[in-house]
Amino acid sequence: MPRNTLLRQLLEERHLTTYTAFEVQFSRAARNLAQETGDARLASVAVSSRQFDRWLSGELKQLPRPDTCRILEELLGKAARDLFASASACPPTAPEPPQADVPPSSPVGPTGHDDNPAAIVARARQLACGNVDQTTLSFLASRIEVITERYERDGPDGLWGQAKSLRGMGHTLLAGQQTPSARRELFRITARAGGLLGYMAVNTGAFPLAEAYCAEALELSRAIGDLDTEMWACGTQSFAAYYAGRYGEADARAADAVDRAPNHPQAIRLLVNGRARALGKLRDRDQAERAIGRALELSDRHDVTPGLTSCISFLPYGRARTLANALTARVALQDTGHVLREAEDLDDLVEKSGSAWSRSLVRLDVATAVLQQRAPDVEHAMSLGQQAIALASPLPISSVRQRSRDLYERAAPWRSRPAVREYGEQLRAWGRQLPSVEAG
Repeated sequence: MPRNTLLRQLLEERHLTTYTAFEVQFSRAARNLAQETGDARLASVAVSSRQFDRWLSGELKQLPRPDTCRILEELLGKAARDLFASASACPPTAPEPPQADVPPSSPVGPTGHDDNPAAIVARARQLACGNVDQTTLSFLASRIEVITERYERDGPDGLWGQAKSLRGMGHTLLAGQQTPSARRELFRITARAGGLLGYMAVNTGAFPLAEAYCAEALELSRAIGDLDTEMWACGTQSFAAYYAGRYGEADARAADAVDRAPNHPQAIRLLVNGRARALGKLRDRDQAERAIGRALELSDRHDVTPGLTSCISFLPYGRARTLANALTARVALQDTGHVLREAEDLDDLVEKSGSAWSRSLVRLDVATAVLQQRAPDVEHAMSLGQQAIALASPLPISSVRQRSRDLYERAAPWRSRPAVREYGEQLRAWGRQLPSVEAG
């Protein structure tokens, strides 16, 4: 028979038999106890995964350290000596003998009143408790914000593990019990963590994986009526279809989501990143311009930030981000004059944004427009292309790689020129440095 059966029983009741779930609740109990006792040391007490496994397997030969015991007692409500007592030391509990003077209970019925008031209250309290509190939810939500803020600096390779861990923690906690409000927030956080992984998968070219993560984000967000996250996930599905070359699908996915809530702030991204760019590739000038105009109208209505929001942010698109996407749509429509004028207006905002990807992508769009002119400036276009590759080289993503290759193909008529040959050599050298298999 396994040892430490009381410890295991209590952990199972609280859905804490995985190290991830246990570690979250143990840390919370440590912080609470540190605050209650004024002993700041307790907040830093931790249990390793190996130690936790030994507890569950009954390998422990003596009690853990006193501070660890104090926190466990706070978490589980039992003395440490009882938690870690072996099964053989815990004799089975015999049923209490009946009291001689107590008459038999009345038959159950509407007037029987044999319910136990204390049991009713205890059960209500149990249902109102859960395995996650507001502090934990706030911490998890803050990790979403950290990932979105750092994404354009650290890239998908640097943040994939954190997003995956956050999603895994959400799944583990959701297997337990929460109050309705806490469960809704946990659904939202877990949906967004999956959505982040879907976006990162697009940036690394892993399109089937992107579709799966976005489908999960949609399921979870729809289950709680979280329209903001649902529309963001639809936008990422459209984004994936666009970079997979399925432009009709990219437009259709975005259009369906806009129809769901035409005036929602997330519709700005769906219109300009989803519809306008795909329609540009499909050479549907009227519909593309209509989508751009509607996106800018919604930007004014919702008073969005004028700057360049992070590409992966759950916030509404900033105006500069919308204009940069409109630029890409108009490059596909070969609206050269419009592109060059808008790029000049955007230059200051883009250069000050700190987003190397945005600076790279705008340069590639301008370089393509320069080649589309009646009198193409090949040398200038190739110089912009080389700058774009240099900017994106430390953190390569699919969009920059694709547009860099597109620019080289566009320069095919001038392949004999030194500037084009140099750009081609830089592009090939960059390609050799990239992983042969896309990240997933």
